[in-house]
Amino acid sequence: MAWSVSPQFFRNFSKSAVRFAAHGGEGSHEAGQLLWKRLTIFVAFPAIALCGVNVYLAEQEHAKHYHRPEYHPYEYIHIRTKRYPWGDGNHTIFHNPKKNWVPGGYEE
Repeated sequence: MAWSVSPQFFRNFSKSAVRFAAHGGEGSHEAGQLLWKRLTIFVAFPAIALCGVNVYLAEQEHAKHYHRPEYHPYEYIHIRTKRYPWGDGNHTIFHNPKKNWVPGGYEE
């Protein structure tokens, strides 16, 4: 009895996907699709590039005036319950010796 119900259900389910997918190829949506494609290529990508250049130039200007903050050996800064699992265990994964300190002060 269950066998006779199962194929009927699966046949209707598989045909419904074809019925809904057949509507996607109409020509009435081509103009909107072309508009968004052109907006993406000619507006969005250049805007992203301009924002990237702006951020890069602003960071270069900021780097000229950067001064490193003074290191203070506060007790709560040196609390580490275990070593890092990479390298010597004392440096974070994105450690920058010019900007990040290790216990004891800056390396450079």
